[in-house]
Amino acid sequence: MKGNEVLAEAALRAGCRFFFGYPITPQTELAAYMSKRMPKVGGTYLQAESEIAAINMVYGASAAGARVMTSSSSPGISLKGEGISYMAGADLPGVIVNVQRGGPGLGGIQPSQSDYWQATRATGHGDFQLMVFAPSTVQEMADCAFLAFEKADEYRMPVMILADGMLGQMMEPVVLPEPKADLPDKPWATTGHQGKREHNIVNSLYLQAADLERLNNERFERYEKIKQTEQRAELFMTDDADIVIVAFGASARIARSAVVSARENGIKAGLIRPITLWPFPTDAIEGVIPHAKALLSVEMNMGQMVDDVRLVSAGRVPVEFFGHAGGIIPTPAEVLAQIEKLNGKAGA
Repeated sequence: MKGNEVLAEAALRAGCRFFFGYPITPQTELAAYMSKRMPKVGGTYLQAESEIAAINMVYGASAAGARVMTSSSSPGISLKGEGISYMAGADLPGVIVNVQRGGPGLGGIQPSQSDYWQATRATGHGDFQLMVFAPSTVQEMADCAFLAFEKADEYRMPVMILADGMLGQMMEPVVLPEPKADLPDKPWATTGHQGKREHNIVNSLYLQAADLERLNNERFERYEKIKQTEQRAELFMTDDADIVIVAFGASARIARSAVVSARENGIKAGLIRPITLWPFPTDAIEGVIPHAKALLSVEMNMGQMVDDVRLVSAGRVPVEFFGHAGGIIPTPAEVLAQIEKLNGKAGA
């Protein structure tokens, strides 16, 4: 299946019954697939009049206890930022898919990874975080979509799947998850109470500063737990690696090929592939610090995740960046050349 369509089908199997979106390349196939499949499973598909309307519909459906999803590409996610912040402020779960394209502005429709900062640092205003999953295969698109709904409900927070145009348009074999039979209870949802309980109120407005600070403190305690328990990364040939690449999503596919070539040439290279971008897999990088001679962040942007790699390294190991922007995909040969360059420096 195509990556965009897999995201949609896996979401349906995870119990998603509401989808609100707006077309934009290169994610439109996801919405188109939902428009065909959602009515057949008793769900609701609606193309909103704008991205802003779509995310507020997600807010409403989530407040009523539904599993709900929206998707877009980079400029559309920017428009959804306010609504995502409202969801975070109201502790509402939901899944947001960003199939990235080049930017800034309208940029281009080619694949990019230039929304890393937005996803992990500033999706919207205020003090909040999203869990962010970064699949690198079509199979992982399915796995992450299913998992995203579970984690959104578990921690009552929005979760983002950060893909890109390459993965969204790519077609690969996939094993889809079995449909989820039972969904978790949501006693906090606004489902009507018939006088049997107190009103449930879903809101992100707190006019008393002390109340807002208390809620933010509670939320960040939850975030700390997530950082301790939800880090995910794949390690490839890192046990004895001198040069360790850190790459996510589509870039990690290219980096893996370069690592294999480097090993064939006698260079001890390895790869750390973050699967969660937030929480960032600091533990995986800490594990290679004692023996690595250099770290190389490979990205399809001007250098964004490299900041997080440098924060973990804290000057203990040199950290370099290599990437292309504007929708240009790095080649394995280019990444191999960077590995060889770093290996030469380490040898010197």
